[in-house]
Amino acid sequence: MEVLVDTSIKIDYFRSGDKSDKLDILIDENLVVINDLILTELLPLFIIRKERKVVKLLKNIKNNTMHPDWDDIIDYQVSCLKSGTTGIGIPDLLIAQNSIQNNVPVYSIDKHFKFMYKANIGIELYV
Repeated sequence: MEVLVDTSIKIDYFRSGDKSDKLDILIDENLVVINDLILTELLPLFIIRKERKVVKLLKNIKNNTMHPDWDDIIDYQVSCLKSGTTGIGIPDLLIAQNSIQNNVPVYSIDKHFKFMYKANIGIELYV
């Protein structure tokens, strides 16, 4: 089963790895997928640091094409608000939508994904 790995996991992995311990297994089994939004969040820092190898590795990870459906994004936001959750940004909603469209769970330590799961928008989490 492929897993959409959120930016929060990759950042933790490159820093301490305390909360991203399952990423090594996903990498070894070639199960990591990302999307252009996640790449856009990650690449600038590595480009500035001239970490070409990391940039190349990230660009070679399977990329799920994004097809934003703004009506769905609105529905997700409404569901979150009805469940008492506020402050979920559009980028997280887009990542959630991408995971739903591609039927892959999200691996994240960002609390917003847990809130979206509890709001029953259809997202699955990799735990």
